[in-house]
Amino acid sequence: MPVPVPHTVLDEVSNGVYYDPHEVLGAHLDNAGMGPDSPARGTRPSATVRVLRPLAKTVEILTQDGTYKAEHEWNGIFTAEIPAVKDGERWTVPDYRIHTVYDHGEDNIQDDPYRYLPTVGELDTYLINEGRHERLWDVLGAHVRTYLDPMGEPDGSSDGSVTGTSFAVWAPNARTVRVVGDFNGWGGRQHAMRELGSSGVWELFIPGVKAGERYKYEILNANNEWKQKADPMERFHQVPPETASIVVDSRYEWNDENWMRERAAKNPHLGPVSIYEVHAGSWKKGESYRELAEDLVGYVKDMGFTHVEFMPLAEHPFAGSWGYQVTGYYAPDSRHGSPDDLKYLIDRFHQEGIGVIMDWVPAHFPKDDFALGRFDGTPLYEDPDPLRGEHPDWGTYIFNFGRNEVRNFLVANACYWINEFHVDGLRVDAVSSMLYLDYSREGGQWRPNKYGGNENLEAIDFLKEATATAYRNGPGIMMIAEESTAWQGVTAPTSSGGLGFGLKWNMGWMHDTLDYLSHHPLDRKWHHSEITFSMVYAYSEHYILPISHDEVVHGKGSLIGRMPGDDWQRFAGVRAIFAYQWTHPGKNLTFMGNELAQFGEWNENWSIDWDSLNWEDHRGIQSLVRDLNRLYKDNRELWELDFEQQGFQWLTSDDGDHNTLSYMRLDKDGNPLVVVVNFSGTAWDNYQVPLPSGGKWAEILTTDDARYGGSDIHNTDIHAVEGEFHSRGWSAYLTVPAMGVVILKPEN
Repeated sequence: MPVPVPHTVLDEVSNGVYYDPHEVLGAHLDNAGMGPDSPARGTRPSATVRVLRPLAKTVEILTQDGTYKAEHEWNGIFTAEIPAVKDGERWTVPDYRIHTVYDHGEDNIQDDPYRYLPTVGELDTYLINEGRHERLWDVLGAHVRTYLDPMGEPDGSSDGSVTGTSFAVWAPNARTVRVVGDFNGWGGRQHAMRELGSSGVWELFIPGVKAGERYKYEILNANNEWKQKADPMERFHQVPPETASIVVDSRYEWNDENWMRERAAKNPHLGPVSIYEVHAGSWKKGESYRELAEDLVGYVKDMGFTHVEFMPLAEHPFAGSWGYQVTGYYAPDSRHGSPDDLKYLIDRFHQEGIGVIMDWVPAHFPKDDFALGRFDGTPLYEDPDPLRGEHPDWGTYIFNFGRNEVRNFLVANACYWINEFHVDGLRVDAVSSMLYLDYSREGGQWRPNKYGGNENLEAIDFLKEATATAYRNGPGIMMIAEESTAWQGVTAPTSSGGLGFGLKWNMGWMHDTLDYLSHHPLDRKWHHSEITFSMVYAYSEHYILPISHDEVVHGKGSLIGRMPGDDWQRFAGVRAIFAYQWTHPGKNLTFMGNELAQFGEWNENWSIDWDSLNWEDHRGIQSLVRDLNRLYKDNRELWELDFEQQGFQWLTSDDGDHNTLSYMRLDKDGNPLVVVVNFSGTAWDNYQVPLPSGGKWAEILTTDDARYGGSDIHNTDIHAVEGEFHSRGWSAYLTVPAMGVVILKPEN
């Protein structure tokens, strides 16, 4: 006799709403098959097989020993008894297949999803609930798996294995979760998932589902509503505006072993870092990851940048968000190709000795109904507190950083990009919005923390955990904060109470410098403190000096467009700011198009202005950036002591009347480079510059060189003259070009 099941349970199973369909469907031994010491040990026990086949005409269970007819039992559930088989001293269920015939003539043989053990183990669910599963992507999401099976695939192949896809999703408040997709006509009744205890994780293995098939989770949520949701752990997504997840089975073979070995052996924060920031969709409009691997990699190498930084490459539905409103945190942007295509792009960068940084957005996520928002009908990923769960400026949800599983989702995501895609650094967006409960809020719109302060204690703990875990999982990587306030200890170690980032964008330097240069040269002397103020706090954190995408968009104009004066003065101003940036303490970042001095501000709908290179002045700026990168990497003075005060000394900082600065950069051995920056519109002849030592000095770069579009004023045969000047024992007289920068190096 079949193992009995109450009709109330059969009804829920048949409608695909039972929390544990594996308890009923699939094969179940009777008591005689429970072990070698069973009272019925001498008899051959049977197994009850129940399958859900709505509208089927006939159903048969096929084994290697025979065919067994299944009888309709309840609302599309068919039941059969099959003999058990001996496995050593134990009786067990034989491998079987389901042969179904329908009235309209369809005739198929399929494997049974409900005969497979869970693909998520108890240790996995424990770590998930504790928020400590650092390889969460190996457990949740969709994974192609192959199992040994003597019957082979249902299509008749007999290689002794069965391939399918396991699905697992965290939805603790869902009443039911089903898998829908191409493989079941987007009807989930036959593919209801089981809930694994009280973990909130739902799981199902579906034989026959292969890579490339689309799917979603169909959730009966806490509000008794059916919703179809993309997989939070999806590793590929349909090209927007389509919203389905796609099964991935990555077979990519990396060729960057040397890079990865060297990366793990060094501290990148202490070396040269010159970053080219890129929006993948508009560097050259419409290029795929594979095309970028040919064009962009070669360009970045030729220009001499040490790193490329991509604006977010995780899946996002609205292209106009530039990737900063993410729905698929584990899925590369499908607009440019597959996950393996992105791996190929990163691999090619590494083979050319170039690091890859990616913007990461753990602060907030959009409200699109197909994605994370109210995932199981409740504020699951988002903070349930209305004063903390939504961002007033961006119209997005804010993550619940205090919930273990949510924190795990994000921390593991950082590790995912570092481990699976070999990303060399994550630039964490909008850190300030995470640190403060009153960020962009008026009085009455926020609630103090338990100590009465405005710090978001849970977000702070999350950031510390994320940086520490990322550094532990990816030796040699960089964690970079985009943080715009005076928060103390952003780049201090977590062991000292800091947030644990390796680097921080110096937003103050960026705004002060661009504001200073927006003034007419005649007026700059009244703003001289703006250009020197950065050195007051230069060593408070480990800084990157950015001139980023945010500064050349939304009506701000391009970099050259922000410069006053005629065209010659504007090009000279761009040359000056690049040389000043590259010689100032801190790492360097510039956004694509800046190096071309393109006139139009950036627009994500167009490529950057490559046509500008038809003009000599634009080619001159590009040549200067290329030469600055080469000079920067070749001279340790410009980066070896970026974060130590002994790496920089003022020579003159108070010459506001001439709009001129002079300073030294030094390496660990005390070797100096001298930099003279003239931000005035006038060339200064016989300008006296203090020097640290006597002897002969060489001009190793001037931004006024004719190759860069300048007037070709040079200094030759520079000899230091003995005599105190600005507290130095030596000095030299130079011609400093208008809006120009001169770099000197001792010859002896």
